[in-house]
Amino acid sequence: MSLKLEALVTPILETMIEAGDVVMEVYHSDFEVFGKADQSPVTEADRRGEAIIEAALKLIAPDIPIVGEEAKSEGKCPDISGGTFWLVDPLDGTKEFIKKGSDFTVNIGLIENGVPIMGFVFAPAMDKMYWGIKGIGAWTANVRSGELVNQAPIKARIADPENLVIVASKSHRSAELEAWLAHFPSAEHVSIGSSLKLCLLATGEADLYPRLGPTCEWDTAAAHAVLLAAGGHVEVADGSPLTYAKDLKTFLNPWFLCRADTNFSVPSLT
Repeated sequence: MSLKLEALVTPILETMIEAGDVVMEVYHSDFEVFGKADQSPVTEADRRGEAIIEAALKLIAPDIPIVGEEAKSEGKCPDISGGTFWLVDPLDGTKEFIKKGSDFTVNIGLIENGVPIMGFVFAPAMDKMYWGIKGIGAWTANVRSGELVNQAPIKARIADPENLVIVASKSHRSAELEAWLAHFPSAEHVSIGSSLKLCLLATGEADLYPRLGPTCEWDTAAAHAVLLAAGGHVEVADGSPLTYAKDLKTFLNPWFLCRADTNFSVPSLT
């Protein structure tokens, strides 16, 4: 499938803002929290956001199938054997959303032959947008009154071993993670929720993000694409790149490590 990715950027950014507005509308309401089959929480924001994104993507790129987190949780998954498909997470960081935190995101990633080639991440409570196209570049902008302002290119930074910044999950701190972090005793640790962890590497604000716990492909695809476009890398325990459409039943990821500097040597995750 031959895609002119740049032509998709503006309509998808508009879709991201629209979905973000709906998410914030629910955020400011007395919303109800439901439980999915895997016991993870879901809200009206997840469902309404995905509906907006799915409808828009069908108009923007009608030939590309869409794998949405909420649709998949209901047993709906299109044929993605063609190798190109969207991965949509309308609300990553639902737990932060429920707690009235600010670090939750709307996510759209485009996968081609297992590789995230374009991604969009919007943190509506922070008014921050991130997007990137692999091989072309990555950008960030603020969102004001439905418009992008202060748009600027972003790039992952070269690691300084004496001043490392490592991003770690707020809610998933295992013994294995603590053991890996012990390799860098002088590093500064930053905790933030959702796909924003990868975005901190893409903007040059952090160096490493180890994930030694469960995630699904829609959790990572969009921000993974942004990080790749900014010059970073995401690898699994054996050092090979994290890929997508690995398990069409669960869409689960293995442990992975995000690196801003692909030349910086780090210990194995195992």
